[in-house]
Amino acid sequence: MKYKFENLEVWKLALEFVIFVKKLSRDFPPEEKFNLMSQTNRAALSVALNIAEGSGRKTKKDFANFIRISLSSLLEVVACERIALVQKYLNQKNHEVFEEKSKELYFKLIALEKYLRH
Repeated sequence: MKYKFENLEVWKLALEFVIFVKKLSRDFPPEEKFNLMSQTNRAALSVALNIAEGSGRKTKKDFANFIRISLSSLLEVVACERIALVQKYLNQKNHEVFEEKSKELYFKLIALEKYLRH
């Protein structure tokens, strides 16, 4: 059985983003395992999970609210990535790839929210 959210391009991007962020966070130092690493991974996971949960809501407005939460979680991941970059836990190449992936996901979420609200 395939669920509604599994057909959404934005959910597929969010899933790829979770996997990418988990790989990036492996480069964080061990002392960040229960702090920045954990927070970054949980926020990335929240992006995908809120898309899935919202897709099961009865109204488009309710679904849009979950997309807004996904956007907020995405911004949390971006903030964590910026902290990791400043702390030199990430290199410039990984930062650039992160930028591409996060921007693409951000704009897809914005477009979906806009569609659902109108």
